[in-house]
Amino acid sequence: MKVKVGVVQENPIFFNKIKTLEKINSIVKEQASNGCQLLVFPESFIPGYPRGFSFGAKIGSRTKEGRELYAEYYKNSIDLESSDRLFLENLAKDYSIYIVIGITEKNSLNGSLYCSMVYISPTDGILGVHRKIKPTGTERLIWAEENGSSLVTCETRIGKLGGLICWENYMPLARMSMFLKGVQIYIAPTADSREEWTATMQHIALEGRCFVLGCNQYFTKSMYPTKYHHLLKEEPENICSGGSVIVSPLGKIIEGPLFNTNGVLLTELDLEEIIMSKLDFDVTGHYSRNDIFNFSITDQPGIITEKKKES
Repeated sequence: MKVKVGVVQENPIFFNKIKTLEKINSIVKEQASNGCQLLVFPESFIPGYPRGFSFGAKIGSRTKEGRELYAEYYKNSIDLESSDRLFLENLAKDYSIYIVIGITEKNSLNGSLYCSMVYISPTDGILGVHRKIKPTGTERLIWAEENGSSLVTCETRIGKLGGLICWENYMPLARMSMFLKGVQIYIAPTADSREEWTATMQHIALEGRCFVLGCNQYFTKSMYPTKYHHLLKEEPENICSGGSVIVSPLGKIIEGPLFNTNGVLLTELDLEEIIMSKLDFDVTGHYSRNDIFNFSITDQPGIITEKKKES
């Protein structure tokens, strides 16, 4: 099977859910017309990864301005129990394309925010939602963490999709939870724009014998609304330089890494290459030692399968 995929390296309209959704609609429309079957967006693309913001917090104290900023961030985050869900599902349906997108998700029941990755089918709508099981550093101030029920994988007509967000990809057991489900297209939205991140994506591809789609945003300080600039005096102009990349199951870079500009990485994946790559290494098959290692995952769901057929 051959699948045309696109990795979107773009900037959101920061802290503005409506305008960011409009931009996403434009990008999806254009790439669907290019024959793209799967389109991936970066970590927290809606309403933007809040790099450089402290939200007025220090150990032992929080400011009123920081609380107000958090409330604005919350207001512009995605509620998957609202019309936001319908918008995203219709986007995939209208353009007959699979979409995997990073969002900050608000839970109206417990009032928490999550850093989430949403898998959307053109026929079935939202198939699954992965929420970060461990936000990194001071991300824990704004994002709650989820349990093993969030380690979702999706069996689709274009292959088996799964993945992790940003530095979750440095958690060996979290990666293994994906490999054990036989993920073919491993998706890794991130905010990490270091050159070293490319090596991480290559390692995961080699380890899991899967295609890896690493997706980041390109963002400069001037792209933030001017009303926030006083909060970012110590930040460099080039806040996030990108680094999106597509890697083969043998660790070879197919497209990218893309730095210091916006763009979309497009390529065709041949899933047959996954089988060929497993001749000499299969982390969950002939290269495993189940007589030595015993690995269990609490609450991980089974593989989610599309129910509807293409018309």
